[in-house]
Amino acid sequence: MPAVTAQTLEDILFKQGLISSDQLSAVKLESLNSGTPIEKILIQHNLIPVDKITEAKAQILNVPYINLDGRAISADILNLIPEPAARRYTIIPFEKKGEELWVAMADPLDIQITQFIEKRAGLRVKSYLAQPEDILKAISDQYQQNLTSEVTSALKEVASVSPEEDIQNGPEVLREAPVSNIIDQLLQYAIKSRASDIHIEPQEDRTRVRYRIDGILQEKILLPKGVHEALVSRIKILAILKIDEKRLPQDGRFTFTYEQKVVDLRVSVIPTVFGEKVVLRLLPKSTAAPSLLELGLRGNALKSLESQLQRPHGIILICGPTGSGKTTTLYSILSKISTSRVNIVTIEDPVEYQIPGVNQVQVNPQVGLTFASALRNFLRQDPNIIMVGEIRDSETANLTIQAALTGHQVFSTVHTNSSAGAPPRLLDMGIEPFLLTSSLNAIAAQRVVRKICPFCKIEFSPPTEVMENIKSVLGKYLPSQKQPDKLFKGKGCARCGNTGYLGRTGIFEVLIVSDQMANLILERASSSSIEQLSRENGMVTMKQDGYLKTLEGVTTMEEVLRVAQD
Repeated sequence: MPAVTAQTLEDILFKQGLISSDQLSAVKLESLNSGTPIEKILIQHNLIPVDKITEAKAQILNVPYINLDGRAISADILNLIPEPAARRYTIIPFEKKGEELWVAMADPLDIQITQFIEKRAGLRVKSYLAQPEDILKAISDQYQQNLTSEVTSALKEVASVSPEEDIQNGPEVLREAPVSNIIDQLLQYAIKSRASDIHIEPQEDRTRVRYRIDGILQEKILLPKGVHEALVSRIKILAILKIDEKRLPQDGRFTFTYEQKVVDLRVSVIPTVFGEKVVLRLLPKSTAAPSLLELGLRGNALKSLESQLQRPHGIILICGPTGSGKTTTLYSILSKISTSRVNIVTIEDPVEYQIPGVNQVQVNPQVGLTFASALRNFLRQDPNIIMVGEIRDSETANLTIQAALTGHQVFSTVHTNSSAGAPPRLLDMGIEPFLLTSSLNAIAAQRVVRKICPFCKIEFSPPTEVMENIKSVLGKYLPSQKQPDKLFKGKGCARCGNTGYLGRTGIFEVLIVSDQMANLILERASSSSIEQLSRENGMVTMKQDGYLKTLEGVTTMEEVLRVAQD
């Protein structure tokens, strides 16, 4: 029987085509001369990604490899190993299957650690190999700000409480119940991490909690399925919704205070296959509308928009998909122009922030208060400025045009991807071209991008093709003082949750309706023709604005392309 030759790390990497024979010879020679292990040389020279090396090591050790990046771990699983022990031994449990606990380890062959986990958890351990850095990052993410440990301690108390008992006991008992503590922890974490939304989603065997931080949904905690109905019942009581109605969508709101921060929470509950899904939108009460400059508007775009704000009548539209910050821009504009000398009325769905000195009305279709019916009544209120939350149908569109033509300044939003797409959309709603050109002053389109974290920002040299792409997109707008050869990114740190991004800014394009543009609209020209003319007239597109902010180190190319790719 032939002897089995043990495979080496370099053999596996060579067989997988990750290293050439020349590179392999050079690495072996360097290892021989310097006495440095081959693995260390491969990492030092950046010849092979670290995860590929770890995967090959797992093959040699005959244990499975696990990549922990982006994986959420259930609170009850994390509670089996305390955070100090996880850090000390560089281990983290990530899954439980029957009587088996799956654990990511830096050294899966360490028998002592395995025995410690089995004794502590009372389960048989299945060891996985993971990169030590990945394990430590997962520990920081999963045990972060005590969210998991706080929720887990509350879960132990709530395990025996059924939703039916909660309902029978009523709000007074629930206020002190452990489930109330879970919701407090979830809300406190949202405020600490600057989240805009919390998603509580029932799945087949568990409940997933995700937070939208800087516009990106991040899975933060998994809860046992048994606690889901009690959580939903508690939220419904807070938002004054019907607890026993589980077949229809419901909307409500309540207020939450944490460390002197008062937050309005808008609640939406919808029935899904596995139970009711809840989304909580956080609206900080103390937050004042940012200025246009703080939003990210600048240069010609800012000058163009500010000049249009001086006009006493006409329409200014803000365009973009859901979540692109259109409402925030409208609030910034209204805050800027609101004085005691003008009467401003708004119709919104819903009213997200209260603006001092502005008369804000919320849509209520159940009693017949729609955008269109409110607009009709607004004209009897002697307004100077009208803000319509969104132009959704032809009736609202026509009434908005009429308001502008009768001497009012009107602001609104339209769901289009670019500023050039707004005129064709409005014409499709049945507005006559001559009425549109007589009333439309300017159209701004926008997206929201994440900003590079200033605490872990680093400079790097991108590939040549990336810089060529930037030069071709920017054209005449490329800064002339120096040829760009460096870009910036976030390395990832505790302050930004290891994402490399902290905070958000906007990228904009502002289209002014000139006489030439009006002629194109009268001819019902396509959005591409409108965009071409606006660029000839000096409009900086969203993508160009994003690339300029990339060169300045405000954001990254990946972010710009994520939201503004053609």
